[in-house]
Amino acid sequence: MSKIHPSAFVSPNAQIGTDVTIGPCAMIEDGVIIGDSCQIDAFASVKQYTTMGTGNHIHSYALVGGEPQDLKFHGEKSELIIGNNNNIREFATIHRGTEAGTLVTRIGDNNLIMAYCHVAHDCTLENNIVMSNNATLAGHCLVQEGAILGGLSAVHQFTRVGEHAFVGGASGISQDLPPFMLAVGNRATVQSPNIVGLRRKKANQELLSAFKQAYRLTWYSGMPRADAMVQLEAEYGHLPEIIRYIEFIRTGQRGILPGEDKKNID
Repeated sequence: MSKIHPSAFVSPNAQIGTDVTIGPCAMIEDGVIIGDSCQIDAFASVKQYTTMGTGNHIHSYALVGGEPQDLKFHGEKSELIIGNNNNIREFATIHRGTEAGTLVTRIGDNNLIMAYCHVAHDCTLENNIVMSNNATLAGHCLVQEGAILGGLSAVHQFTRVGEHAFVGGASGISQDLPPFMLAVGNRATVQSPNIVGLRRKKANQELLSAFKQAYRLTWYSGMPRADAMVQLEAEYGHLPEIIRYIEFIRTGQRGILPGEDKKNID
């Protein structure tokens, strides 16, 4: 059975799964769906039109499903959809979608969103992502599988952070950061492949070499980027990670971050 503290406010129009714990003074609004085995701590707020799967933990004073901070939002019905086994820490804020976007903000599975982080309207977070303290996503961002955003980092609206990319602390990401790359800086530049992330993924030597070559060709070959991707595909197109990297580059709308002035990746 679920355990709901007597001081919690739970709308009669909310759907609460089994083995859910809702702490003192927590608020669960109309239209909320909470899956089994979730924990909502004291003073947390789950706002209307939020749906979450199983095993999520919303810590004290976090607010999920709030109205977008967007002047174009005029109260239209929109959603926040959260998957399974996410850990959303104290004072984090996650907002619903807007009509100008997809009407949905999506959070996948097994993500850690640390204290004071912000996920704005119409963002999509895939799975196994870490947002460190005070990391911020503006509207319409995409963060792919396994990416890590350092503390106090900020990502510009409509920007993508690729799978297993790493954003250093206090970095500003104004254009797309491709998969498996590492970016740092107030106006961030791509410093190198994310070698630590690749090794954690148990990448073999060929894949490590492939991403070093991707880094060279993309930023330092002097070739038009389209030609660089053709060469990369010819050399390493048998590797699925490289194919996804090439597709990421080819489908970008904002362009990609510049490289740093020096290039030492050997």
